[in-house]
Amino acid sequence: MIIVHRKEHFNAAHKLYNPSWSEEKNLEVFGPCANKNWHGHNFELITSVKGKVNDSTGFVIDLKKLSDVISQEIIDKVDHKNINLDVPFMENKMGSCENLIIEFWKILQAHIPRISSTASLYRLRLYETPRNFVDYYGE
Repeated sequence: MIIVHRKEHFNAAHKLYNPSWSEEKNLEVFGPCANKNWHGHNFELITSVKGKVNDSTGFVIDLKKLSDVISQEIIDKVDHKNINLDVPFMENKMGSCENLIIEFWKILQAHIPRISSTASLYRLRLYETPRNFVDYYGE
């Protein structure tokens, strides 16, 4: 098995805030991430796909096609957007990286078979900051 990776970048704003809690509790739990005026990040999304090498192409997956899907289905929908307000697939969800990466997985998992019959989504890694990131391997 070989694992290939594609890295994409986007900028987005969000706020971590539970409306059923007091402002004090939100600040206690989320700190500056509960800022009423939002805050932004320069996100990095690394999509990892696993599979066998196709004898005809020498690829596990065509990375240009993978990049196109990531761009059209995810990046175009979150880049320079407010995750809490502007992204339909995040409606009624906490704008955390954990929830965001789960939604990204759902989107990409549906598209990988259209690009390659032998590859599958292996892992998503989402960097919120250079030191804070989450990995998701599906359910």
